Amino acid sequence: MFQTLYSYFWWERLWLPANLTWADLEDRDGRVYAKASDLYITLPLAFLFLVVRHLFETYVATPLAGLLNVKEKVRLKATPNAVLEKFYAATSKHPKQADVEMLSKKSGCTVRQVERWFRRRRNQDRPSLLKKFREASWRFTFYLIAFIAGMAVIVDKPWFYDLREVWKGYPIQSVLPSQYWYYMIELSFYWSLLFSIASDVKRKDFKEQIIHHVATIILISFSWFANYVRAGTLIMALHDSSDYLLESAKMFNYAGWRNTCNNIFIVFAAVFIITRLVILPFWIMHCTMVYPLDLYPAFFGYYFFNFMMVVLQSLHIFWAYLIIRMAQKFITGKVVEDERSDREETDNSEEEEEVAKNGPLSNGHPVLNNNHRKTD
Repeated sequence: MFQTLYSYFWWERLWLPANLTWADLEDRDGRVYAKASDLYITLPLAFLFLVVRHLFETYVATPLAGLLNVKEKVRLKATPNAVLEKFYAATSKHPKQADVEMLSKKSGCTVRQVERWFRRRRNQDRPSLLKKFREASWRFTFYLIAFIAGMAVIVDKPWFYDLREVWKGYPIQSVLPSQYWYYMIELSFYWSLLFSIASDVKRKDFKEQIIHHVATIILISFSWFANYVRAGTLIMALHDSSDYLLESAKMFNYAGWRNTCNNIFIVFAAVFIITRLVILPFWIMHCTMVYPLDLYPAFFGYYFFNFMMVVLQSLHIFWAYLIIRMAQKFITGKVVEDERSDREETDNSEEEEEVAKNGPLSNGHPVLNNNHRKTD
């Protein structure tokens, strides 16, 4: 049965245009073609990325945070209370008013003390500023290097300047070593993001992030073994062009460099909107939807690839909406914060206690909290 399913899955009519078979893409005469088996290496590389990330965050990002004077807010811990802790862990982190009154009677605390306990307990679970800075530093480093490498891979290719060249001779297009490694490294990195998403800083768009990572992995994988490599390299470089700007803005925000953060964010917003809402749909997606039909009839692989592109574009529109809302707040002089952030909670009684114990503390929310997009 497994062999039957395997044969159906790799049926040429699913992945290749009519009158072509996998035999047409076998290596010959010194020309190497993309093969699905090449992707096996990305899983061990993904775990290697996780190791490298741990070392980077420990020995590079943490000392850098110290140099930039990244400071943690003083958080008051919730006093141990078995009744409240059980409700917090098993029922809800945000109890309703009726629950608060019920817990007040069970725990022997006043209603205000219960409310304060839940605020402090939720704050304890929120990621520290250092964790956010380390995560942003790692992603900034990768996205910047990936963007530079991606441009080096495609800038001298004819399809970078003429998108019709993307399909010239398709699918009999050999793969260069630079394209191979660009694909393997990008795919491995997104696998590592998917593996670590549960332990990374959680955002309000957590589900959208998972959809984005899965869609990206499927797109990269499919474009490789269906030999959409030329289009794939263009798409990956286009995405990397704005991601490193967002991560650098987060880093400067955590370091307290507000003006630098705001200026970089403006540049990021402009690059994001131009690349994801203009170039991608009107150039790249036009290239993948229209030009192939001049060469061969539409087939399953054509529909599948473009469907995944539409999914990715839908996420871009969602994130662009959040970015524009942030930009509007910035332009009108309001405090700008990431619409996806999970802000830390305070109340007047806690602020008074903190001032008494620790001196004046700043309770203003930062311009950006730590979030991804490919836009994460």
